[in-house]
Amino acid sequence: MIPAPAPSPDPRPTRHRQLYWRAAVVWLGIVVAEVLHGVLRSIFLVPYVGLHRSNQIGVFTASLIILVIVRFSIGWLLKAEPEARLSRLLGVGAAWTVLMLVFEWSAGHYVFGRTWDELAQDYRLAQGGLLPLGMLVLLFSPLIAARRWRSR
Repeated sequence: MIPAPAPSPDPRPTRHRQLYWRAAVVWLGIVVAEVLHGVLRSIFLVPYVGLHRSNQIGVFTASLIILVIVRFSIGWLLKAEPEARLSRLLGVGAAWTVLMLVFEWSAGHYVFGRTWDELAQDYRLAQGGLLPLGMLVLLFSPLIAARRWRSR
């Protein structure tokens, strides 16, 4: 008696894994761009407008940088899983946001020596901290980019 052929493996777990690996690469690109953005802001903008105003301006310029990076990488990202649903893209954005928060707070405190309260000031909307808006852009950037990319 000839044994039945083994069922072909489900390709979805591999595609999901590939999507998240690609998302990690894109996130690293975002981090590099944001660090460079922060350094340039510190050199060229802080002396003229101060740290707080520079941080506020930086949220908008950083959001633009994020959207541009994600827009240009979304085709490559979706190549791993072309039919990625809204929930999967939101998962990528959520992962990026959590990773960015961990990176910002860890690097800000342990590398740059800022106190926890100084870091928290950037998140206090009532006192002009606009970083929550930037985190929302990061969260939804895969959805925004995918929508624009798929509508081409």
